[in-house]
Amino acid sequence: MCDLKEGETHPACRIAMNIINEKSSGKNAFILLESMSSCAIEGNRLAEICSKTLERIIKKQPVGERYLMGLALFISQMDKDK
Repeated sequence: MCDLKEGETHPACRIAMNIINEKSSGKNAFILLESMSSCAIEGNRLAEICSKTLERIIKKQPVGERYLMGLALFISQMDKDK
């Protein structure tokens, strides 16, 4: 079993952040946030969590690893569903 060292970031977080940055650059971040927030209002829990995560990223606030990876997966899935 391989464990992360204390304070070590999961290597996949870099990939996740690259996906998030690629898909939410500039004004796209606010369009994406608006879309997610709209879904969250309708009771979509995944969209609610992801919109709050993206909001934290936009505001340059700390975000946990699992939230980053969850947001990247959600954004990737949105692209596939288009």
